[in-house]
Amino acid sequence: MALLKLKFNQKKRVKLAQGLWLMNWLSVFAGILVFSMGLFLKIELRKRSEVMDNSESHFVPNSLILMGILSCAFNGFAGKICYDSLDPAKFAKWKPLLKPYLALCCVFNMLLFFVALMCFLMRGSLDSTLAQGLKNGMKFYRDTDTPGRCFMKKTIDMLQIEFKCCGNNGYKDWFEIQWISNRYLDFSSKEVKDRIKSNVDGRYLVDGVPFSCCNPSSPRPCIQYQVTNNSAHYSYDYQTEELNLWRRGCREALLNYYSGMMSSMGAVILLVWLFEMSVMVGLRLLHTSLESIANPEDPECESEGWILENSLKDTFKSALENLKKLGKFNQVEAGGEGAEGEEGGKTPAITTVS
Repeated sequence: MALLKLKFNQKKRVKLAQGLWLMNWLSVFAGILVFSMGLFLKIELRKRSEVMDNSESHFVPNSLILMGILSCAFNGFAGKICYDSLDPAKFAKWKPLLKPYLALCCVFNMLLFFVALMCFLMRGSLDSTLAQGLKNGMKFYRDTDTPGRCFMKKTIDMLQIEFKCCGNNGYKDWFEIQWISNRYLDFSSKEVKDRIKSNVDGRYLVDGVPFSCCNPSSPRPCIQYQVTNNSAHYSYDYQTEELNLWRRGCREALLNYYSGMMSSMGAVILLVWLFEMSVMVGLRLLHTSLESIANPEDPECESEGWILENSLKDTFKSALENLKKLGKFNQVEAGGEGAEGEEGGKTPAITTVS
């Protein structure tokens, strides 16, 4: 029994063709939207590539760009088919191409659904990418005189100000690295010497943070240095008092920013996928309803359209049988080639008569 079998007369076929023509051109605009989202995401990732690990993948934005281009091409082609289906003479030239085209549409929709899922699942890979990239960026914060790294201080400062964050996981991350350049340290000072000697790696570590970690909405002047020294500040206890520094780490801030963006994109792509699926189903009904016309010379006669010629179970069984036949055919061919090789390898015996 055919799946979703419907009866069509000429009026219904014309309405279906016209509706599909309009839907296909709407899908072209949806493809442009998908392309634009991929391009926007790629630009946003490029903006902060300095604080992302080199292993950061642009698979999702590149996939969105590709899907957008394919969507425009596929739906533009389908729109032409739907327009020509109104004229039986013009539609005749498209008949041999419809089945391969519908098979390609199935593959395209599967890929589109996969890309939508990747938008929701990219958070994990992005988390590790940001964690390592921010860690490296903070290490290079002091290298303002090093070619290739001199921009890192400005990048980190602007990032912390824009996203209202501090450090990788929090402000205490700055306590573990030397973020002040040796150029601005007085090595004749006893305090500087003591701090360097007290560290195994010979680094100048302080319980301070860059100015960009300060929260300007705090009523108290920013406590940027000696953050953990209660005696250095009047009426201050860093363990109980709400610090006037950003408490959220930049990894979390950036992760939330990109995750929210990609979740929204994933939802939009799922809607586009549902629309594309409905267009593909409609095109299949139009294809079968035109092919099943009993009398091609009488375009007004009724016909039947369906999604699958048989039920899902029978279609699945038929597909499995075809795969088995294909496998057996390949085995027979391989066996035949082997037999021919053995025969060719035999050398005829030569007898000499003396």
